Amino acid sequence: MSVILETLGFFFGVIGSTMLGMTLFNANWRVSSVEGNVITTSTIYENLWMSCASDSTGVYNCREFPSLLALSGYLQASRALMISSLVFGFFSCLLGMIGLQCTKVAEDNPVLKGKLATAAGAISIFGGVCAGIAVSWYAFNITKDFFNPLYPGTKYEIGPALYLGWSGALLDIVGGSLLCCSYKTQVSAAKNKYTYNYQAPNTVISAKAAPQATLPRYESSNSICKYGKNAYV
Repeated sequence: MSVILETLGFFFGVIGSTMLGMTLFNANWRVSSVEGNVITTSTIYENLWMSCASDSTGVYNCREFPSLLALSGYLQASRALMISSLVFGFFSCLLGMIGLQCTKVAEDNPVLKGKLATAAGAISIFGGVCAGIAVSWYAFNITKDFFNPLYPGTKYEIGPALYLGWSGALLDIVGGSLLCCSYKTQVSAAKNKYTYNYQAPNTVISAKAAPQATLPRYESSNSICKYGKNAYV
């Protein structure tokens, strides 16, 4: 059972990290449509790195954000959290490959493999939490500006990249939890394997009296036999 949990947790973590990598470079974090006349419709979409605009004819133009310090605080924090999530995902996959029971690396030390699998699960959970915070914080700012009637700028809606990021973060957390639970299951199985009930044997020990040593014939109570009849003359 622990092998199945480890395998599922590892693949969930790999898929989740891959989805988070696709989310980071996806341009559709937030989308806004501006309708002009019947012919021309402009679509503006942004992510953590650049802002793009396209029209109905298929022509689009992208520009990167000019300055890091000029960005909003939540954008800078979202960048750091997403990059940290990918770094955590990389180390989680690396430790997971070593810690899986089905691999040949360090197969002579199952305790070490179990600890590595648990560490991979914990790192995967940290990565999923970081990505979830980044995506949720970004979505919160989108909805806050959208429902603010006094906001003077362009109002955006949640883009498809955020849904991809939420899915990847959830897979990372679930995969890390399965890896941590697999070590607990493995330890419990090992304990049950070596436990046994001991029952003392019902044997009756009969004590037999030891035979008394017979005195030699010359060690009798009659002292005359020892010295002869002329000893007292």
